[in-house]
Amino acid sequence: IKSQQSEVTRILDGKRIQYQLVDISQDNALRDEMRALAGNPKATPPQIVNGDQYCGDYELFVEAVEQNTLQEFLKLA
Repeated sequence: IKSQQSEVTRILDGKRIQYQLVDISQDNALRDEMRALAGNPKATPPQIVNGDQYCGDYELFVEAVEQNTLQEFLKLA
């Protein structure tokens, strides 16, 4: 999980895209909110969300980077 989180933040920093990290490890309510947004009761971090719009998980994030569709994935375009 840590390496995936680091990869996401590295890519976002490199593209100068602002983000906010949410640590769900100490708060069950935040974990439940993440899982509700993801629509998956077993979802694990990192999950990418723009406001209250769910974007996807790590695999979908990497796929968007590889396909040069990150702006659309992040719902910025």
